[in-house]
Amino acid sequence: MITENLIACIPSSEGKTALQSTNPITQQMLPERFVVATPEEINKACLEASKARKIYRNKSGKKKAVFLRTIADEIEHLGDVLVNRAMSETGLPQGRIVGERGRTCNQLRLFADLVEEGSWVNAIIDEALPERKPLPRVDIRKMLVPLGPIAVFTASNFPLAFSTAGGDTASVLAAGCPVIVKSHPSHLGTNALVAKAITNAIQKCDMPNGVFSSLNGEIETGQQLVQHPLVKAVGFTGSYAGGKALFDLANNRPEPIPVYAEMGSNNPVFVLSEKLKNHSQQMAETIANSVNLGAGQFCTNPGILVLEQSEIAQTFLGDLTKAFEKLPSDTMLNSGIHSKYIKTKNEFLNSNRVSVLFDSTSESWKAGPAVARVSASTFMNNGHLQEEVFGPFTIVVVCNNKKEMLEVASMLNGQLTASLMGTSADLEESKDLAEVLMEKVGRLIFNGVPTGVEVCSAMHHGGPFPSTSNSLFTSVGTDAIKRFVRPVAFQNMPNSLLPSELQNENPLGIWRTVNGELTKS
Repeated sequence: MITENLIACIPSSEGKTALQSTNPITQQMLPERFVVATPEEINKACLEASKARKIYRNKSGKKKAVFLRTIADEIEHLGDVLVNRAMSETGLPQGRIVGERGRTCNQLRLFADLVEEGSWVNAIIDEALPERKPLPRVDIRKMLVPLGPIAVFTASNFPLAFSTAGGDTASVLAAGCPVIVKSHPSHLGTNALVAKAITNAIQKCDMPNGVFSSLNGEIETGQQLVQHPLVKAVGFTGSYAGGKALFDLANNRPEPIPVYAEMGSNNPVFVLSEKLKNHSQQMAETIANSVNLGAGQFCTNPGILVLEQSEIAQTFLGDLTKAFEKLPSDTMLNSGIHSKYIKTKNEFLNSNRVSVLFDSTSESWKAGPAVARVSASTFMNNGHLQEEVFGPFTIVVVCNNKKEMLEVASMLNGQLTASLMGTSADLEESKDLAEVLMEKVGRLIFNGVPTGVEVCSAMHHGGPFPSTSNSLFTSVGTDAIKRFVRPVAFQNMPNSLLPSELQNENPLGIWRTVNGELTKS
């Protein structure tokens, strides 16, 4: 296993400090020591990425597709070595890691299909109209082009799917940009294995070495990377504090750059009356299991439930409490996440007018599930009750009537998702609620829990601030590629000099908008 930094595929270990991952189950440090990147190594990675961008951006979509598929193949060839290492660094079960590996490779292949077909560049051609009156029109052609070197921060809670070769890296490489990955201190070995797989793919596909680098480090490494003048954008999945700090750094640069930060969410679930009446126990178990999935360490964890006060609501609260009592405690990813969970959970449970329905013991890095209750008026008058508790916790907001449910929805912060649980009659009567929630979220879910994010072209995994730093973009699905490109218009450019996507003959055979008509001609 490579314990150095990988700079343009070459191992580098100039630093004198090192990091070690810890097994969350045993709480013992793993033996490998991963050398922290120096400022000079960070600079070199950025310089090599900048050199590579000139070559890589001109590689055909077909060649990029082969590259992405080869990365997926190389990851799969790691077999149990990768699975076992990821398990030892995260405490996650084998099934979860195997599933996440599959998702990672499927994402790479999905982007391969996208760039191989090629129409994603959104080529638009408005041909010259020299005879137009009163003024002629010049020839204008536009398409999306790569931004340049991109910094990607790996996520603590997804050691594969949102990490070294995860959705951010896949979309960066698909867009034609080099990527510099900052590994997460919690799964350094997993990062090293996947980084070597990417390096193997680079060599097999004759890609420029600088298209990928991997750096070890902590906060200072990330800060230096974001502030480097050759870095043109940032992909981040993590906490609000971390994402906002990077966002501020990037915007205070002499040349500000976009930070696409996914920073967590409460994912409110609104449970409507008829649904409660007919499915109280089933709803309670479904929601409780969603809250506790993966020890609650998902950005789509349902952290707020909203319902209307009634006799059946009281029955549901009893069913929900019983469902939480059956839930097991589960190991969290690291000591910092565990400590933060205990702290924020206790702050909630000790807040004025918050009633504890169930709270289990949390110790030895294990997260005990908890659920509390609060009135809508208390919730709306205490902004801190909207803060995310990253772990298996949810708070039930009890409203006096439908009008108050609408008021709660109206004052919610931006969210990744919101869910409406209801019968057909419930949903027909709640169109106004759905309208309000649509303004608050990136994904509105009907009769389903928010945990589980399908990787497909229609998915939007993003939402209004503070759930993400830019609600126009997604970090999941093929549209994620649009974060790392920008439009360029070419005016009266000779046909032979135009990118292939914009040439008259359409040599790539892609879909284009020509004089307002979508066509392949």
